[in-house]
Amino acid sequence: MPPRRGSLKRGRQQRFHLLSQVHSTSPHGKAGLPSPPVQLPTRTVADLGERALIQRITARLVAPAWLVVGPGDDAAVVEPERGALDVFTTDVQVEGVHFDRRFVAPDAIGHRALAVNLSDLAAMGARPRAALLSLVLPDALDVATFDGLVDGLLAIASAYRVAVVGGNISRSPGPLVVDVTAIGTVRRRRVLTRSGARPGDRVYLTGTVGDGLAGLESLRDGGTQMMQAQEQRYLRPDPRVRAGLALGSHRAASACMDLSDGLADAVRQVAQASGAGITIDADALPIADPVRRWHEARGRDPIEAALQGGDDYELLFTSRPAHHGRLRGAQRAFGGLLVTRIGEVTRERRLLLRTGGGSRDLPEGYEHFR
Repeated sequence: MPPRRGSLKRGRQQRFHLLSQVHSTSPHGKAGLPSPPVQLPTRTVADLGERALIQRITARLVAPAWLVVGPGDDAAVVEPERGALDVFTTDVQVEGVHFDRRFVAPDAIGHRALAVNLSDLAAMGARPRAALLSLVLPDALDVATFDGLVDGLLAIASAYRVAVVGGNISRSPGPLVVDVTAIGTVRRRRVLTRSGARPGDRVYLTGTVGDGLAGLESLRDGGTQMMQAQEQRYLRPDPRVRAGLALGSHRAASACMDLSDGLADAVRQVAQASGAGITIDADALPIADPVRRWHEARGRDPIEAALQGGDDYELLFTSRPAHHGRLRGAQRAFGGLLVTRIGEVTRERRLLLRTGGGSRDLPEGYEHFR
């Protein structure tokens, strides 16, 4: 059954009509002056119910030609892309763990929920195609927050041509939970994994590192003009889909992983999967000046903070020296994205941080339950 359309438009008209009533001129007041605003009761998701909430989403979905059966049935039916492999990933965002509604706007919650999945697809060299959205909602969640969350998710879905093909809505006795499963496609010879790094490979990083942690801390402190760019990096991360596709199509990367739980964690994961060691050059790490100043002002080592902090969603990848030409070709397709060589893969299975004063063990990255 095709998605139903029009209900969102009616909802917007109704809200506009109510606002017009609230701000109309009082018959007992002076001409042209608004009457005191009337406090309307806030509508919650419990007031609307599951079916109405689902309709608010499905009314906005556009079905691509390859979607054989979309929202409205027990499952979606998708026509596979010829000559390509399907790539699946899932990630969950839990209120109080991954975001705080006191300073994360509803649209940013929706944006992040899909963006972190697109970052995983980018690390596999996959092109995003479809997504499933599951929402676990507290009864008291207001409808405006629900709509804003969907706005943010559908906006980034549109930007990356991702079709939302189904999902689920349930009640939560606790926090708001947003769970997304994303599906992408990749040609067999273009798949990127964590396990291909070999001794002698060079280690590279896209973008800058440490922004996510500094942005989160700034938001917790009330936000500052100096850290606006870092705050946006945390609120609305930009998945490196274009870079991942280019690395895969040029076969320029021997291993790849995204930075969700910090650079140190990604280095550790790639080294373990590849059965090798990695040495990182501390002086080469691309850390923005505001991030350095932020940590120094709090008595912290900016390098340690950048290595251990999460939410950067950049790509860590390795590349053979013999494939330097392939890497240059891939970089031309990156669209001006900064790429920095930060280390090398070693035969000795140790994880080291090289500084001006010598080498030491690489610090641990972020880990849940610790």
